[in-house]
Amino acid sequence: MNSEGVYVHHDYHRAILKAGGIPIILPPAPLHVISSYLDLCDGFILSGGEDVDPVYYGQIAHEKLGSVFAERDEFELTLTALLLKRKKPILAICRGLQVINVALGGTLWQDLPSQVNSPIQHSQTSHRSLPTHPVTISSHSQLAKIIKNTTINVNSLHHQAIDILGKGLSAVGHSPDHIIEAVEMKGEAFVVGVQWHPESMVPGCTEMSRLFSSFVNAASAHSQDEQNA
Repeated sequence: MNSEGVYVHHDYHRAILKAGGIPIILPPAPLHVISSYLDLCDGFILSGGEDVDPVYYGQIAHEKLGSVFAERDEFELTLTALLLKRKKPILAICRGLQVINVALGGTLWQDLPSQVNSPIQHSQTSHRSLPTHPVTISSHSQLAKIIKNTTINVNSLHHQAIDILGKGLSAVGHSPDHIIEAVEMKGEAFVVGVQWHPESMVPGCTEMSRLFSSFVNAASAHSQDEQNA
Protein backbone atom coordinates (compact mmCIF):
# COMPACT_ATOMS: atom_id res chain seq x y z
CA MET A 1 0.00 0.00 0.00
CA ASN A 2 1.18 3.57 -0.69
CA SER A 3 -0.24 7.07 -0.86
CA GLU A 4 -1.41 6.47 -4.43
CA GLY A 5 -3.36 3.30 -3.83
CA VAL A 6 -4.03 0.15 -1.88
CA TYR A 7 -2.08 -3.06 -2.39
CA VAL A 8 -2.68 -6.39 -0.65
CA HIS A 9 -0.60 -9.38 -1.70
CA HIS A 10 -2.74 -12.20 -3.07
CA ASP A 11 -1.21 -14.62 -0.57
CA TYR A 12 -3.43 -13.10 2.15
CA HIS A 13 -6.77 -13.86 0.54
CA ARG A 14 -5.53 -17.23 -0.74
CA ALA A 15 -4.60 -18.23 2.82
CA ILE A 16 -8.00 -17.19 4.15
CA LEU A 17 -9.83 -19.06 1.41
CA LYS A 18 -7.76 -22.18 2.08
CA ALA A 19 -8.69 -21.91 5.76
CA GLY A 20 -12.40 -21.77 4.93
CA GLY A 21 -12.96 -18.04 5.37
CA ILE A 22 -14.23 -15.34 3.03
CA PRO A 23 -11.67 -12.56 2.47
CA ILE A 24 -12.79 -8.94 2.20
CA ILE A 25 -10.23 -6.23 1.47
CA LEU A 26 -10.91 -3.07 3.48
CA PRO A 27 -9.05 0.08 2.38
CA PRO A 28 -8.32 2.96 4.76
CA ALA A 29 -11.38 5.17 4.97
CA PRO A 30 -12.72 8.12 7.00
CA LEU A 31 -12.92 7.10 10.64
CA HIS A 32 -16.73 7.12 10.73
CA VAL A 33 -16.68 4.14 8.33
CA ILE A 34 -14.95 1.91 10.88
CA SER A 35 -18.19 1.02 12.67
CA SER A 36 -19.57 -0.36 9.40
CA TYR A 37 -16.37 -2.37 8.86
CA LEU A 38 -16.75 -3.82 12.37
CA ASP A 39 -20.29 -4.93 11.64
CA LEU A 40 -19.31 -6.36 8.25
CA CYS A 41 -16.44 -8.64 9.31
CA ASP A 42 -16.07 -11.32 11.96
CA GLY A 43 -12.26 -11.11 12.23
CA PHE A 44 -9.51 -8.79 11.01
CA ILE A 45 -6.03 -9.24 9.58
CA LEU A 46 -3.73 -6.28 10.10
CA SER A 47 -1.47 -6.74 7.09
CA GLY A 48 2.05 -5.76 6.04
CA GLY A 49 3.05 -2.51 4.39
CA GLU A 50 4.73 0.81 5.09
CA ASP A 51 6.55 1.87 8.22
CA VAL A 52 4.47 3.24 11.09
CA ASP A 53 5.08 6.96 11.56
CA PRO A 54 7.19 7.30 14.74
CA VAL A 55 5.15 10.33 15.77
CA TYR A 56 2.62 7.80 17.10
CA TYR A 57 5.13 6.46 19.60
CA GLY A 58 6.82 9.70 20.56
CA GLN A 59 9.97 9.57 18.43
CA ILE A 60 11.44 11.65 15.64
CA ALA A 61 12.07 10.02 12.29
CA HIS A 62 15.28 8.02 11.98
CA GLU A 63 17.34 8.62 8.83
CA LYS A 64 16.57 5.07 7.68
CA LEU A 65 12.81 5.34 8.19
CA GLY A 66 10.96 4.12 5.10
CA SER A 67 7.82 5.54 3.54
CA VAL A 68 4.81 6.22 5.78
CA PHE A 69 1.13 6.61 4.92
CA ALA A 70 -0.56 9.02 7.35
CA GLU A 71 -4.14 8.08 6.43
CA ARG A 72 -3.44 4.38 6.89
CA ASP A 73 -1.69 4.90 10.23
CA GLU A 74 -4.56 6.92 11.70
CA PHE A 75 -7.15 4.53 10.33
CA GLU A 76 -5.49 1.30 11.47
CA LEU A 77 -4.55 2.58 14.93
CA THR A 78 -8.14 3.70 15.50
CA LEU A 79 -9.50 0.45 14.08
CA THR A 80 -7.19 -1.62 16.29
CA ALA A 81 -8.33 0.14 19.46
CA LEU A 82 -11.96 -0.58 18.58
CA LEU A 83 -11.23 -4.19 17.63
CA LEU A 84 -9.64 -4.76 21.02
CA LYS A 85 -12.58 -3.11 22.76
CA ARG A 86 -15.08 -5.38 20.96
CA LYS A 87 -12.79 -8.41 21.31
CA LYS A 88 -12.86 -9.13 17.60
CA PRO A 89 -10.33 -11.78 16.53
CA ILE A 90 -7.12 -10.21 15.20
CA LEU A 91 -4.27 -11.75 13.24
CA ALA A 92 -1.55 -9.11 12.99
CA ILE A 93 1.16 -9.70 10.38
CA CYS A 94 4.48 -7.83 10.01
CA ARG A 95 3.44 -4.15 9.98
CA GLY A 96 0.23 -5.31 11.64
CA LEU A 97 2.23 -6.61 14.62
CA GLN A 98 3.88 -3.21 14.85
CA VAL A 99 0.54 -1.38 14.59
CA ILE A 100 -1.01 -3.31 17.46
CA ASN A 101 2.11 -2.72 19.56
CA VAL A 102 2.00 1.03 18.93
CA ALA A 103 -1.77 1.12 19.55
CA LEU A 104 -1.07 -0.31 23.00
CA GLY A 105 1.62 2.24 23.85
CA GLY A 106 4.70 0.35 22.67
CA THR A 107 7.59 1.54 20.53
CA LEU A 108 9.54 0.24 17.53
CA TRP A 109 13.07 -0.11 16.31
CA GLN A 110 12.83 2.16 13.28
CA ASP A 111 15.64 0.40 11.39
CA LEU A 112 17.10 -2.88 12.63
CA PRO A 113 20.27 -2.89 10.48
CA SER A 114 21.46 0.44 11.89
CA GLN A 115 20.01 0.26 15.41
CA VAL A 116 20.46 -3.38 16.44
CA ASN A 117 23.65 -5.40 16.20
CA SER A 118 22.41 -8.63 14.63
CA PRO A 119 23.88 -11.28 12.32
CA ILE A 120 20.41 -12.04 10.92
CA GLN A 121 19.21 -10.46 7.68
CA HIS A 122 15.62 -9.66 8.60
CA SER A 123 14.84 -8.28 5.15
CA GLN A 124 15.57 -11.36 3.09
CA THR A 125 16.56 -11.32 -0.58
CA SER A 126 15.28 -14.84 -1.30
CA HIS A 127 11.68 -15.52 -2.37
CA ARG A 128 9.09 -14.52 0.24
CA SER A 129 7.81 -18.11 0.53
CA LEU A 130 11.17 -19.42 1.77
CA PRO A 131 12.12 -19.54 5.46
CA THR A 132 15.42 -17.89 6.39
CA HIS A 133 15.72 -18.04 10.19
CA PRO A 134 14.23 -19.88 13.18
CA VAL A 135 11.87 -18.54 15.83
CA THR A 136 11.50 -20.01 19.31
CA ILE A 137 7.91 -20.03 20.62
CA SER A 138 7.02 -20.02 24.34
CA SER A 139 5.71 -23.47 25.20
CA HIS A 140 2.81 -22.13 27.29
CA SER A 141 1.57 -19.78 24.57
CA GLN A 142 -1.57 -19.95 22.46
CA LEU A 143 0.65 -19.75 19.38
CA ALA A 144 2.58 -22.88 20.38
CA LYS A 145 -0.71 -24.73 20.83
CA ILE A 146 -1.86 -23.59 17.38
CA ILE A 147 1.27 -24.56 15.45
CA LYS A 148 1.91 -27.58 17.70
CA ASN A 149 5.58 -26.75 18.04
CA THR A 150 7.94 -24.49 19.97
CA THR A 151 10.35 -23.84 17.12
CA ILE A 152 9.58 -22.85 13.57
CA ASN A 153 11.52 -21.58 10.57
CA VAL A 154 10.07 -18.39 9.15
CA ASN A 155 10.49 -15.96 6.30
CA SER A 156 11.59 -12.41 7.10
CA LEU A 157 10.60 -9.26 5.20
CA HIS A 158 10.96 -6.36 7.61
CA HIS A 159 13.44 -3.71 8.73
CA GLN A 160 11.43 -2.55 11.77
CA ALA A 161 10.46 -4.51 14.88
CA ILE A 162 9.09 -4.16 18.39
CA ASP A 163 11.37 -2.40 20.87
CA ILE A 164 9.27 -1.66 23.98
CA LEU A 165 6.30 -4.01 24.26
CA GLY A 166 2.80 -2.51 24.34
CA LYS A 167 0.59 -2.82 27.42
CA GLY A 168 -1.27 -6.11 27.64
CA LEU A 169 0.86 -7.92 25.08
CA SER A 170 3.02 -10.94 25.83
CA ALA A 171 6.13 -11.62 23.75
CA VAL A 172 5.86 -15.32 22.88
CA GLY A 173 8.27 -15.68 19.95
CA HIS A 174 11.89 -14.59 19.47
CA SER A 175 14.52 -14.94 16.77
CA PRO A 176 18.06 -15.99 17.80
CA ASP A 177 19.10 -12.32 18.01
CA HIS A 178 16.32 -11.73 20.60
CA ILE A 179 14.05 -9.71 18.30
CA ILE A 180 10.38 -10.14 19.23
CA GLU A 181 8.81 -12.21 16.47
CA ALA A 182 5.41 -13.05 17.95
CA VAL A 183 2.98 -11.60 20.49
CA GLU A 184 -0.44 -12.41 21.89
CA MET A 185 -2.86 -11.07 24.47
CA LYS A 186 -3.96 -12.90 27.56
CA GLY A 187 -7.64 -13.66 27.84
CA GLU A 188 -10.33 -15.27 25.75
CA ALA A 189 -10.03 -13.07 22.65
CA PHE A 190 -7.92 -14.28 19.71
CA VAL A 191 -5.18 -11.66 19.34
CA VAL A 192 -2.02 -13.04 17.75
CA GLY A 193 0.72 -11.09 16.00
CA VAL A 194 3.69 -12.40 14.05
CA GLN A 195 6.58 -10.49 12.51
CA TRP A 196 6.98 -12.88 9.59
CA HIS A 197 4.60 -13.45 6.63
CA PRO A 198 2.76 -16.74 7.26
CA GLU A 199 0.39 -16.13 4.33
CA SER A 200 3.28 -16.63 1.90
CA MET A 201 4.33 -19.91 3.50
CA VAL A 202 0.88 -21.51 3.71
CA PRO A 203 1.09 -23.69 0.57
CA GLY A 204 4.02 -25.73 1.90
CA CYS A 205 3.84 -25.28 5.67
CA THR A 206 1.28 -27.03 7.86
CA GLU A 207 2.05 -24.81 10.86
CA MET A 208 1.19 -21.64 8.94
CA SER A 209 -2.02 -23.23 7.63
CA ARG A 210 -3.00 -24.01 11.22
CA LEU A 211 -2.51 -20.36 12.16
CA PHE A 212 -5.01 -19.19 9.52
CA SER A 213 -7.45 -21.98 10.32
CA SER A 214 -7.36 -21.02 14.00
CA PHE A 215 -8.00 -17.39 13.10
CA VAL A 216 -10.96 -18.25 10.84
CA ASN A 217 -12.40 -20.57 13.50
CA ALA A 218 -12.06 -17.85 16.13
CA ALA A 219 -13.83 -15.37 13.86
CA SER A 220 -16.67 -17.82 13.26
CA ALA A 221 -17.04 -18.52 16.98
CA HIS A 222 -17.04 -14.81 17.82
CA SER A 223 -19.75 -14.19 15.22
CA GLN A 224 -21.92 -16.89 16.80
CA ASP A 225 -21.38 -15.42 20.26
CA GLU A 226 -22.45 -11.96 19.03
CA GLN A 227 -25.57 -13.41 17.42
CA ASN A 228 -26.51 -15.26 20.60
CA ALA A 229 -25.84 -12.30 22.88
